[in-house]
Amino acid sequence: METQEGVSKQSIRERIWDYMESHDIADFPRPVHHRIPNFKGSYLAGQSIRDLEVFAGTQEVKVDPDKPLEGVRFLALQSKKTLLVPTPRLRTGLFNKITPPPGATRDILRKCATSQGVRNFSVPVGLDSSVLVDLVVVGSVAVSEKGWRIGKGEGYADLEYAMMVSMGAVHKGTPVVTIVHDCQVVDIPEALVEDHDLTVDYILTPTRVITTGCARPKPTGIMWSKVSCEMLTKIPVLRNLREREKQAGKDVTLRDEPGSQQPAPGPIRRPQDRPQAGPTSGCQRLEGVTGAAEGYVTWTQPWKTANSVTSASKLSEVP
Repeated sequence: METQEGVSKQSIRERIWDYMESHDIADFPRPVHHRIPNFKGSYLAGQSIRDLEVFAGTQEVKVDPDKPLEGVRFLALQSKKTLLVPTPRLRTGLFNKITPPPGATRDILRKCATSQGVRNFSVPVGLDSSVLVDLVVVGSVAVSEKGWRIGKGEGYADLEYAMMVSMGAVHKGTPVVTIVHDCQVVDIPEALVEDHDLTVDYILTPTRVITTGCARPKPTGIMWSKVSCEMLTKIPVLRNLREREKQAGKDVTLRDEPGSQQPAPGPIRRPQDRPQAGPTSGCQRLEGVTGAAEGYVTWTQPWKTANSVTSASKLSEVP
């Protein structure tokens, strides 16, 4: 999506990624392009969440598995809160609950907070489990002081939140926090923010705690008209949620399903992707469409855009 000023979500991403690499702000894993970027000081920035009242009063915290959020995951475990982490690309479910071994030391808790620990010390949480998330912590590529957020372009954070709404795990008052470097706090044109985009209430940086006061409503559930058949074949839990909502009488027509009013998107290809077999019954397969959740937000944005390195006035906040 483009604004009249020529700024797109992808151009903002590219500008942030380039700046973090060229100024050696980026930290492992590098390069940070096409990732939620880790940065020097991310661990300490995450630790400042303990000063938020919304963290002190929580029991269940959902934290994304991104590297810059490792400090928050560790603090949640250290504070004896229930820590939920989304499963990678949502392929085996929505959440995993991190379960440290009995008597876990500080070092073991720190290991549990890493990506390896998430794999080794977790159990899946089913749709029928009683889950009520008090706080959501997400990674971001860019965020504005108004609370507008841009992720890495695959749409998983937006989709995860919408799925949590659908299963009753969050409500409209559930606060959302993100941890970023100061250079990632930029002006984002409101024209780029769509109804399914997740906004944030608090931004933690190495130098600031920003309360956004964002009044824009968060997603109220899964927008099935944005979901493709391709996504449904790759995310089993999404199929289960769709069946539940269908039985409840909701309109669950997919974007590329017969009867949909949404135009079919053009294909998005990346060299490493290969066609997937086994389309869902009733869906017309989208040949060459990639990224399980990418279509949820970025059908109109190729993986790299022609203006991906455009220096726009709207990004003047990036030094």
